[in-house]
Amino acid sequence: MEIRAVSAEASALASYEGLFQQCFPGASHLNVAYLDWLYARNPAGAVIGCDAWEGDTLAAHYVCVPVEAVVAGRPLRVMLSLNTATHPDFQGKGLFTRLAEATYQAGVAAGIGAVYGVANANSTPGFIRKLGFTLVRPLDARVGLGRIDDIQAQAARERAEFRRDWSQAALEWRIANPQRRYTLVRAGEGRIGAEASTGKPGLLAWDEVPLPAGMKTSAASPSLGMRLHLGLRPHGGDRKGATWFDIPQRFRPSPLNLIFRPLGDGVVVPSADAVQLGQLDFDAF
Repeated sequence: MEIRAVSAEASALASYEGLFQQCFPGASHLNVAYLDWLYARNPAGAVIGCDAWEGDTLAAHYVCVPVEAVVAGRPLRVMLSLNTATHPDFQGKGLFTRLAEATYQAGVAAGIGAVYGVANANSTPGFIRKLGFTLVRPLDARVGLGRIDDIQAQAARERAEFRRDWSQAALEWRIANPQRRYTLVRAGEGRIGAEASTGKPGLLAWDEVPLPAGMKTSAASPSLGMRLHLGLRPHGGDRKGATWFDIPQRFRPSPLNLIFRPLGDGVVVPSADAVQLGQLDFDAF
């Protein structure tokens, strides 16, 4: 078994698409166009990851996406744990763990200070036991109307121990996902909203972030309808009087958990009540 660094070349992307189709037959969005956008076009850099090859057969694949963040008040280059797949003929051989550790070593060599992910209930224990992640807390799932954040909430965001740091280039790249594009809309002074279809009539995925430096606010008006937000708001970051409501656990298809693993010296796991996270920060929509 040979472990190699991932590639964003067309032939490699075709191999990844083939593996994803074998492992996840219904995941038609994991195609070459999507992988090219995700793996090669990110202004923060190409994906970091590893493949396991048995001769000419791609046995397993794992990648993380580099992003810019603010951790404990300082800018830090981190990465989002994302796509992983193991060929049916090679499952149960510990390949994912091998690829993950090799990926994190490559991340450290590239100046990455931490890796975070959003894992479902089934995969969370493996990340914790085998890969040294810490469960920060389950994500909130809310539906509502209007903005999530007000001025007080924005101040709490600035104090968050973990949050993404969106540049104009990064935000424009993120909303251009060829499988589920976001539209940027007005969200008040110093803010910009992002909305996308959830596939359910009358319900839009919604997130809002500070307007990146040098970026003009969108002239587009938000769409009418209920909004869905998956993520976390720091303590003191809930907009008082806002018409947003928690979705009961029994109505959620699968609980999602924020997990975090420091890779650099002096990097600590953020407190459960000090995280700012939304759909733009991971791959829910």
